[in-house]
Formats: sequence, structure tokens, C-alpha cells
Amino acid sequence: MSEPLFLNPVFHEKIWGGDHLKTKFGYDIPSDHTGECWAISAHPHGPAAIANGEFKGMTLDQLWDQHREQFGNAKGEVFPLLTKILDANQDLSVQVHPDDAYAAEHEHELGKTECWYIISAEPGAELYYGHNAQTREELADWINHGKWDELFRKVPVKAGEFYYVPSGTIHALGKGIMVLETQQSSDTTYRLYDFDRVDKTTGKKRELHLQQSIDVTNVPHHDPQLNITNEQVGDAQVTTFVQPPVSKYFSVKRVELHDGSAEFNREGLYTLVSVLDGEGTLTVDGQDYPIKKGQHFILPNPVKQWRYQGNLELIVSEPGEE
Repeated sequence: MSEPLFLNPVFHEKIWGGDHLKTKFGYDIPSDHTGECWAISAHPHGPAAIANGEFKGMTLDQLWDQHREQFGNAKGEVFPLLTKILDANQDLSVQVHPDDAYAAEHEHELGKTECWYIISAEPGAELYYGHNAQTREELADWINHGKWDELFRKVPVKAGEFYYVPSGTIHALGKGIMVLETQQSSDTTYRLYDFDRVDKTTGKKRELHLQQSIDVTNVPHHDPQLNITNEQVGDAQVTTFVQPPVSKYFSVKRVELHDGSAEFNREGLYTLVSVLDGEGTLTVDGQDYPIKKGQHFILPNPVKQWRYQGNLELIVSEPGEE
């Protein structure tokens, strides 16, 4: 029988973390300032475990290695995607990620293209997104002389917005923002500026990576051109935020259902789903699975068709074209 794979998230405490992962999603976590929920992860820094069914207890990386048929016999040494929820109680460090080639050479892992769906944002909240330097020489000069106000672009944000963050983009979440992040499965971050904060565990300022940041930043910055579309599927409103060829790594959609039902057919090799709000029922192969806010699951390759019913807000992603 084909069945969904529900996951037990992994939580990481962060210097900038807030407490909304407990209050909004009801996660049973000890820390009031966790910051990051690694919801669908096969990364060695926090692999999530399967919570149900035939593969219960296996971590996602183990399943990828041992049962590749669950993922349509996809190529690649590692599970390619990572879904997180980030809760920023303070500004995150301003950072930039390398592309695949630079990351493979210097970090021995995937590059990191990512995107954010804004779950919530306090009034006046802003992102750091892009920069104002026109040449790499100007970028290096402003970085080396700490001309941060001249360098960084800030963008006001509100709930429901979507931002695509290709590798090479200077970026950071600002205080009071919670996002669902879909990204390549990489944990390589080059920290450019950290507001001179001190890590309470070491008593020292956190390490910066200025030369790497200069090496990998896209110059000049260009905002990605997204073709965001909307369609009706059954009773569901489906918004496609990004997909190939704009992003070769993933597609990301929002599914909104208000006291209704909708059926979906497999399009990619497998599908990642996060329940951001509401509750309802997922039906696969004649079996009903109750789902609610805060759950995350994979619809593996053997699942060819499924139905949602109820009141639900979902973020759905699939791997890009191989």
C-alpha cells in the first residue's frame, strides 16, 4: 500500500531565535528561543525521522540511501531539499550562500539556493535582500570598510509574500519575521555581518567570512523575475510561486482550502508538504490521515493521487528537473 511519510522535525536553538514555534505550532520543545525547525531534512546536521508506517524510525537520509524507489529512483548522492521554519526574534546575520560549483570545491556539499514564504511579520518588519554595489571592487571596498548602510538593501515585508533567494544573494531575515524556507540541502553559510553580537556559549563574536562573501556574491544584484500564477483545483486555490526554469532546484506552491476538498495527481518524482494552518484529512490509497497545523510529510513516488479535505493552508514543494 502506498502511504505518506510523516516526519518528526529537528529543532535548533539560535542566538536570534524566537518562541513562536511553540506558541503558533504547538511544538513540544524545551527552549523558548529555538529559532529553527528542520521540518523535512536529510542533512547530517539534523536528519528528520519517519514517524509512521513501514519505514517508521528510519531517518530521511537512511530512507534515501536504502529505498530510492520511494523517490522515483532519483539521482544524486543526497536528498536534495530541506524544508525549515525560521522564527526571528532578532535580525539574523547578513549572509550569502555559494553556488554548487563553489560549494563542491570549498565545502564538499551542495550550494544553497533558497526561498521564503512569509508566515507572519510584525508591523514594520524588513528583510535584508540584495545590495547596492555595482562592481565587485566596490563590493569589496564597502565590505572591508564596513559601509553596511550603503551596501545593504532593506525590503519591508508582510505575511503571505514570497521571496526567491538564489545562491550569491546577500540576505537576512529581520526581527519579527517567521518564514517557511525551502532550500537545497546545504548548511553552508558565509556570514558577512553579525551586528557585533557575542555567542553566549563561547563569549566571542561569531566568525565572519568576508573573503568568501566577496567571492560568491552576485554583482550587481538583480531581483529575480518570478511568474507567480493562481489556479483553482477542486475547491482549492493553488498559487505557484516558483518552478523550473526560474528555479532548477525546486517548485514551491501554496494550497489554500476553505471547508472543501481537492484531488491532486503526481507531477514530480515526490512531493514535500508542510501544514501551516488549519486541519483536515489527507486521503491516500483509500486511507484517511488526519492532518493539522505544524505537521510535515512527504508523498513518496508510489503515491500517484491524493485528496485534501477540510480547512488547510499548505506549502508544497517538489524537486526540480534532473
